[in-house]
Amino acid sequence: MLAPIEHRIAAELGVRPAQVQAAVQLLDEGATVPFIARYRKEVTGELDDTQLRNLEERLTYLRDLEDRRGAVLASIEEQGKLTAELRSEIEHSETKQRLEDLYLPYKQKRRTKAQIAREAGIEPLAFGLLENPDLTPDDEAEKYLNADAGFADTKAVLDGARQILMEKFAEDAQLLQTLRDYLKEHGLLRSTVIEGKELEGAKFRDWFDFAESIVDMPSHRALALLRGRNEGFLHVALVLDSELDEDAVKPGPNACEQRIAARFGIRQQQRPADKWLQDTVRWTWKVKVYTHLELELVNELRERAEEEAIRIFGKNLKDLLLAAPAGQHVTMGIDPGIRTGCKIAVVDATGKLLDTATIYPHEPRNDWGGSISTIARLASAHGVTLVAIGNGTASRETDKLVQDVMKKYPEARLQKIVVSEAGASVYSASELAAREFPDLDVSIRGAVSIARRLQDPLAELVKIEPKSIGVGQYQHDVSQTKLARNLDAVVEDCVNAVGVDVNTASVPLLTRISGLNAGLASNIVSYRDAHGAFKSRDELKKVPRLGDKTFEQAAGFLRVPNGNNPLDASSVHPEAYPVVEKILVDLKKPMKDLLGNPQALKGLNPARYTDERFGLPTVQDIFRELEKPGRDPRPEFKTATFAEGVEDVKDLQPGMILEGVVTNVAAFGAFVDIGVHQDGLVHVSALSNSFVKDPHEVVKAGQVVKVKVLEVDLARQHPARCAAQPPASAAQHPAARR
Repeated sequence: MLAPIEHRIAAELGVRPAQVQAAVQLLDEGATVPFIARYRKEVTGELDDTQLRNLEERLTYLRDLEDRRGAVLASIEEQGKLTAELRSEIEHSETKQRLEDLYLPYKQKRRTKAQIAREAGIEPLAFGLLENPDLTPDDEAEKYLNADAGFADTKAVLDGARQILMEKFAEDAQLLQTLRDYLKEHGLLRSTVIEGKELEGAKFRDWFDFAESIVDMPSHRALALLRGRNEGFLHVALVLDSELDEDAVKPGPNACEQRIAARFGIRQQQRPADKWLQDTVRWTWKVKVYTHLELELVNELRERAEEEAIRIFGKNLKDLLLAAPAGQHVTMGIDPGIRTGCKIAVVDATGKLLDTATIYPHEPRNDWGGSISTIARLASAHGVTLVAIGNGTASRETDKLVQDVMKKYPEARLQKIVVSEAGASVYSASELAAREFPDLDVSIRGAVSIARRLQDPLAELVKIEPKSIGVGQYQHDVSQTKLARNLDAVVEDCVNAVGVDVNTASVPLLTRISGLNAGLASNIVSYRDAHGAFKSRDELKKVPRLGDKTFEQAAGFLRVPNGNNPLDASSVHPEAYPVVEKILVDLKKPMKDLLGNPQALKGLNPARYTDERFGLPTVQDIFRELEKPGRDPRPEFKTATFAEGVEDVKDLQPGMILEGVVTNVAAFGAFVDIGVHQDGLVHVSALSNSFVKDPHEVVKAGQVVKVKVLEVDLARQHPARCAAQPPASAAQHPAARR
């Protein structure tokens, strides 16, 4: 028998089985990953959220495998074909693939040609020829003629016998694994253009005659080939490397056919049945095994590529969600536009809408002066300090407009920042935005979102379906269910890592808190609207349907600033307040003299405050939180400055060194917005002077970087190649070297 599930997961994660067992128990009891990672460290031996997510995924897979194993054993036993050897092989199967290989001969299937031949009594002929090739096929077939069953001549009889052997060969688990291993070592995925589609499918021209190892092919290349196939421009097939080797000797059976023959002792010795058996091997490979394994291996490649693409999307999303917030400033959001004008929304420090306007500084109206006056008036009337400009169409032109405002009205002390507007249009047209601003034009809602995402990217981006934020590669080509599940987990981890103010958080933000759902989040907001701001975490228990279990899961991530208990504004969980009280007793200090005072805790040994319930990891977390209560894990706010006079691709020249913002990171490099309406690509090979396997080792979405323009591709209207440049602060971008 295989080791218990918990032991297998422990080996995969490189941790102790006891850690996995504890985590599995907590998950089965309904605890969330953020809660376990933050407040049950001593129970799991400090497994972090990434380890817990991997554990959760593997737990689901292995439990499904056990369920399937039980069903397979029951099915074969019911057929009366379960031998001790087969049972042992099934019980030791470590993957679903191996399990299905073993089950294949016993799987209930539609009536096959082989079954029809067996029913006609031809099976002895098939195995007789296999065991004794000295027999003459035509002579032996004469003995099995059966016109009533559809086998009226020797050709039909031998075809039936061949079908029986082909089915046996193709359902041999050991053979399938041997061929699978060989194809992984020698199989190439080859793509060729479909005749007549050269012009229509020009975007796939790099793959018109291309081949690469199916095992080594990177995710972005695999997804590109499969997209070309799905769109009807490419023919994609699995081939052996020997088939593309012009110097290879082609006649005779290929390497896979040779392995089939070897498995069943088929050799060419000029005996009467040798050619018939070799033809059977060839047909087994071409008709049965190749088709099966090609589908399987291409699907495996697709799944692997999808997992990598989803991982990259999740990493980019995390970086965006945890981008530095500008903070509580009165902010003006501008959604740039040309013909329809630029939409303006002013929000207060908490994100509440104060004012709106539409200006027309660009063609065809060209009301530059009037637009400057409108921006200045709104800024003065509401005390605006930050201006967020969407990075879409007319972004640079609008950026110049605001720059003119700042020059003409220096007393306003405005600061402008270009903000990614990815997903803003999705939010604008959403039911949530319609409920929040029922009387507001859709385009103005977009300006509100742009302003708010500068103040707090996390709080605003959670209102948008994660995959609509657009920071992935080939996101529409991957499993949307897997993508949504992974991105939801990323959002949940990010929101809980930061925590939320329960008195200002929106329903979408509260929904992402550990233990809460949309219904409970709505109940919290409704209670807040009816009774005023929460004065304590304990008051949350009065919210309808928010029971003790939910409170346990959520309370530590919900903050109550300026409440009755200062600890309610921290990440210290209410269950651990007694630990803080012990510390206060020892220090003989009031709470106000302890919070935010690192000196007060000097000399105290955290181990003194541990007990059966709270171990050292939790107490150490409490100490850190008391030193910096309510600390935000996000970095310091920084902005990029686009070069003046560089507003279009045609303004670029090779050799220019420009500042920009990383908008997306893919497996092959990073895209950087340098203010010319098209992102430039920094290939992975140009990210650093040293070898970089994963671009995320060097850059992340939202990061401010400097790049050098290497090449400009005017035909395709984008700076085709850039190189990362050493940043102003090595500590800020330690790996960006070129």
